[in-house]
Amino acid sequence: MRAWTLPAAGAALLVWGEWLNHRWSKTLVHPDRGGSRAVVVLGYRNPSGSINRVNRWRVRAGLRSVGSGAGADTVVVFSGGAVGGDVAEARLMADHARSALRYEGRVLVEDRSRTTWEHIARVVPLIEDARRIVIVSQPAHALKARAYLRRRRPDLADRLVRAEDYRLGEGTLLKPLLAAYGLWTLRRLTPAERRPSPPGRRPPATGAAWFRRG
Repeated sequence: MRAWTLPAAGAALLVWGEWLNHRWSKTLVHPDRGGSRAVVVLGYRNPSGSINRVNRWRVRAGLRSVGSGAGADTVVVFSGGAVGGDVAEARLMADHARSALRYEGRVLVEDRSRTTWEHIARVVPLIEDARRIVIVSQPAHALKARAYLRRRRPDLADRLVRAEDYRLGEGTLLKPLLAAYGLWTLRRLTPAERRPSPPGRRPPATGAAWFRRG
């Protein structure tokens, strides 16, 4: 085996992880045309009463997805029940946003959902008046949630815009693992749901035959 083979393979793996996560972050979203904004931050299984690293990162990504100049028409919705512990993920994230990150904007908490499908079902009443909807998580999980919103409420899915949950070079070493896991979690999405839309074009519609939970 040549000396450069393993470094080259490692570099290719890192590039693959970056590419796939970037691709997922821009799938099933529309151009941002302004207006009121709802940022939905999805929780991750939290086994203790202290917020875990994944949820801390999701809060940061959610707050940077708010964008500059956010006003009273912007709301951040933290979503997630007590799946891995006794305290709801949403409440841990909301507390972290307020106390650690000093976020002073409008916050809502949805603290009963236990699956991605339930996340979407339970946040709909909280976001249906917003002109722009942003879903924040790891890119594969956020794409899955966007696909579920499109299946459940196509009218709201037309308002989906891109989140700031992908940044080049952020967590690069983890992205191959996230990409591999993402491919498994997205296996039930249709090819059309996994294909980025050209700029300015609407993502393809999905029919009732594709309504699946998970």
